[in-house]
Amino acid sequence: MKWEGNRESENVEDARDSGGGIRLGGGSIGLGSVAIALVAGWVFGVNPLTLLGLMSEGGSAPQVQQAPAGRPPANDQMARFVSVVLADTEDVWRAQFQQAGRTYREPKLRLFRGSEPTACGTGQAAMGPFYCPGDEKVYIDLRFYEVLKTRLGAPGDFAQAYVIAHEVGHHVQKLMGITERVDRLRARASDAQANALSVRLELQADCFAGLWAHDAQAARQILEQGDVEEALNAASQIGDDSLQHRSQGTVVPESFTHGSSAQRVTWFKRGLQTGSVAQCNTFDARQP
Repeated sequence: MKWEGNRESENVEDARDSGGGIRLGGGSIGLGSVAIALVAGWVFGVNPLTLLGLMSEGGSAPQVQQAPAGRPPANDQMARFVSVVLADTEDVWRAQFQQAGRTYREPKLRLFRGSEPTACGTGQAAMGPFYCPGDEKVYIDLRFYEVLKTRLGAPGDFAQAYVIAHEVGHHVQKLMGITERVDRLRARASDAQANALSVRLELQADCFAGLWAHDAQAARQILEQGDVEEALNAASQIGDDSLQHRSQGTVVPESFTHGSSAQRVTWFKRGLQTGSVAQCNTFDARQP
């Protein structure tokens, strides 16, 4: 991926030296509960924040106190990389929103290490990168990229960029009102129906990540040989079926919350090939 020398975002917060924390709203979350949530999330494909009951979109966001965060060091190569990727998503989505007669509100990207209080609950490094709609921030412990490479079999800088673009896709869903509508539907749905809605939400974020790659390539020619294959491999490796098979040896489709490997690849490719928000409507598709 061609990224060196490109614009870096001003919206990156570096909280890696702040010490983190697990207090929230005056209370605290037991480490045992966190561990249970992480194990269940890994085996059954469930978002650990959902298991902890801390998603904030259905009501007012909890009051959290985050430690002050500065800019990443200029010599931190990985931090510079995610800053460039975030800046690139800003350029793409600003243009997309302008075409629709709207204004794009940029998210923050917060680097943390270990654990971090958020408006959606306590983020843990083991959860992987995530987006919190309550404070409109993407959170990532950069050590996840080593896990992506060595444990999940998805190396490459474009695979790493895909992860950021997917989480920014969730921010776009928040701005479009999609997240709120899905949350209302999930609140009235059975567990199986709620999982199915989550799958469509995640697959749309994959399609939005592909749309970013389409527009970024058209504007700035960022792709190098093998980049698309890296992203498709990453999408495949983090499909619910792949994760469940790797962790427990069996697959439970009704527990999927992010989509199968094939689904994630299909929707990323659709965004990449079309560059169209309308083509990313996973909710009207008969089969996601």
